Amino acid sequence: MSNSSSITQFLLLPFADTQELQLLHFWLFLGIYLAALLGNGLIITTIAWDQHLHTPMYFFLLNLALLDLGCISTTLPKSMSSSPWDTRAISYMGCASQVFLFSFFISAELYLLTVMSYDRYVAICKPLHYGTLLGSRACVHMAAAAWATGFLYALLHTANTFSLPLCKGNALGQFFCEIPQILKLSCSNTYIKELGLIVVSLLVAFGCFVFIVVSYVQIFRAVLRIPSEQGQYKAFSTCLPHLAVVSLYVSTGMFAYLKAPSISSPSLDLTMAVLYSVVPPAVNPVIYSMRNQELKDALWKLMTGLFCETTNFPSPSA
Repeated sequence: MSNSSSITQFLLLPFADTQELQLLHFWLFLGIYLAALLGNGLIITTIAWDQHLHTPMYFFLLNLALLDLGCISTTLPKSMSSSPWDTRAISYMGCASQVFLFSFFISAELYLLTVMSYDRYVAICKPLHYGTLLGSRACVHMAAAAWATGFLYALLHTANTFSLPLCKGNALGQFFCEIPQILKLSCSNTYIKELGLIVVSLLVAFGCFVFIVVSYVQIFRAVLRIPSEQGQYKAFSTCLPHLAVVSLYVSTGMFAYLKAPSISSPSLDLTMAVLYSVVPPAVNPVIYSMRNQELKDALWKLMTGLFCETTNFPSPSA
C-alpha cells in the first residue's frame, strides 16, 4: 500500500508485450502525429498569411487547429517514446501536467466547436445579421471564453484529482495520464467529490453537444429550402462530416468517463481513448478545412509563392 505523498512516478500502459508490436505502435503513432502536425500547421500558416481568410469562420478554424495541436502533442510524444526505449514511467509532476494540459485542450475544443456551430447557423440561417452578431470583437470574446473556460475546467479537475490520496499503486491502465485511471488508484470513497465534478462537466458537455445538434438541424432545414441540388449537396457534404466527428468526440469521451467499472477492460479503455483524444485532432484538418475550396486555393497560393521565392521564379500572381 502507498499514498500519494510517496508516489514519485506513474507507470503508463504498454501497447504490446513484444518489441515488434511496440515498434509498430511507435511508427503508427508517429505517422498520425506527423499528419496532425502537418495538417494543422498548414491551416494555421495559411489563415495567418492570407488576408482574405481573416473572417470569423477561419478565425475559429485557426483556434481549432491550435487546440488540436496542443491536444495531440500532450499525449502522443510521451506514449511514442515509451516504445523504442521500453520505459513506461512518467513523473508525478509530468502526469499532473499532462492531465492539466489534456483537460484544458480537450474541453476548450468542445466549447469552440459549439461556437463554430453557432457561427455556421448564423451564416446560413441569418445571413443578414451575420456582421452584427459575429463582428470581430464578438469573435475574439467567444474564442477567449472557450480558452478561459477550458483553463478553469482543467485547473479545477487537476487540483482536485491530485489532492486525493492514492493507495492502490501507481500503474495506470492507459497510454497517458487520464483522470478516470487515476481515480481507480484512489482510496475507497475519497473520489466521490471528483466523480461528481466529472458528472457535472459531462452534463455541460452533453448540453454543448445538444446545442451543436440543434444548430445543425436548423442548418439542414434551411439547406433543404435551397432550390439548387448542387447547393444542397455542398452544404450537406460539409456539415454532415462535422457532425459525425463531433458525435464521435463527445460520445467516446462521455463513455470513457462514465462507463461502469464492470465493463472496463484495457483494450476497451485504449480504444475509447484513441477515438476521443487522437482521431479528432488528426482528422479535423481534413473534415473542417481541407474540404474547403477557398482554403485550398489560399494554401496553393502560399505553396507556389514560397516555391517561386526559393527558386527565384516570378510568382504566378505577379
